[in-house]
Amino acid sequence: MELENYLRQHHTQGTAKRYLREINLFFLSFENKSTTPEDADYQQVMQYIGSLRNEDKDPKVALFALKKYYDWLIHQGVRKDHPAKSVKLRDNKSRDIQMQELFNTEELALLLDREERYVLLRNRNKIIISFLIWQALTNGDIRSLQLQDINLEKGTIDIRSTPKSNARTLRLRPEQVFWLMNYIQQDRPQLTKDDSQALIISKLGKEENGEGIGYLIETMRPLFPDRTLNPKTIRQSVIANLLKDGKDIRHVQTFAGHKYPSTTERYKHSQTDKLKEEILKKHPLG
Repeated sequence: MELENYLRQHHTQGTAKRYLREINLFFLSFENKSTTPEDADYQQVMQYIGSLRNEDKDPKVALFALKKYYDWLIHQGVRKDHPAKSVKLRDNKSRDIQMQELFNTEELALLLDREERYVLLRNRNKIIISFLIWQALTNGDIRSLQLQDINLEKGTIDIRSTPKSNARTLRLRPEQVFWLMNYIQQDRPQLTKDDSQALIISKLGKEENGEGIGYLIETMRPLFPDRTLNPKTIRQSVIANLLKDGKDIRHVQTFAGHKYPSTTERYKHSQTDKLKEEILKKHPLG
């Protein structure tokens, strides 16, 4: 079995594509070396991870990809040992919002211009993207939505509470009401293969498990090749843009479902830090 087919069997198309890209970059690091990636040992894997850190690149995805690569070699009978199996990254996760990675309102709007391959999924995909860029919903929020959470007459959507967020009711835009009406009345009955009450149904007719949402956004990464585009950075962008536009921090906290004001305030602090950096670039001290 080819590596690409192996990855596609175990992951979504978007994840498989990303892992394959990371594996190919790993291969390139062995050019002009006496050994090959196939024969690499633990030390060489760690040296590669270290080289990514030296270039200020996050090595997490690369490590996941390399583990899958050696899983495949074992599956093929090429190797019996796994040089990356015991590798665990102990990097401390920063709680700072990376403002340079975020998107302004105009950039987020570009995501709605996505060309659809399947007409039946057009309204569904617009709904998903609009929930991300207008209501700042998380992947989990979207896949948890039920039909009863949508009130087309009032133009509202009810978001359920989670261990990390509060429940809230948000306004829908007129475009969303139109897309939802067409999706619920026409598209969804053609998609669903059971009596599920989940709002978002996958292309295969089942409840959306979240992978489809990630893949949908993954297909639009070429729009911003130098930045990280995913549901998390989209949500962060919406929240940051609201605060930048002068919205009251309590209003934004309620909108985002943050349980604690300190979570919302992190966006304010990050914006202040970024402003200081820009000032220092133009007017360096000393």
